[in-house]
Amino acid sequence: MESLSRADRLWMYSMKTCRKYCGCHQMPERSFFIGAYQLPLCARCTGIVIGHVLGIVVSCFCRVPFRSLVLTLPLMADVMAQKFTSYESTNGRRLVTGILYGFAMMSACIRGIRMIAGRIRGQRNP
Repeated sequence: MESLSRADRLWMYSMKTCRKYCGCHQMPERSFFIGAYQLPLCARCTGIVIGHVLGIVVSCFCRVPFRSLVLTLPLMADVMAQKFTSYESTNGRRLVTGILYGFAMMSACIRGIRMIAGRIRGQRNP
């Protein structure tokens, strides 16, 4: 292990950590690469993380309505089509559907938390 570079050790650690705590399958054919290094999350999981971050940032500045949950449908359709047909999604499509899904879910969670907090404080519409 001493012959491995710092970059190799960091890559191995991130792959192991993401597999353990994120539950990502890390299939190379469904992942992005930077140089020779595979990202520790697949394209879809990468998109979901990006969507979560965007959801948090956008929710700090404006209220995102619950109807934004409709943005979860493209991911669900893509997954179901792959599961039950011979259709094979692309990494670009996985990334985009993951971003939409992650954004919608995080925005809805933050909206729900605000509603609950508002009711606890006695407000009607937080």
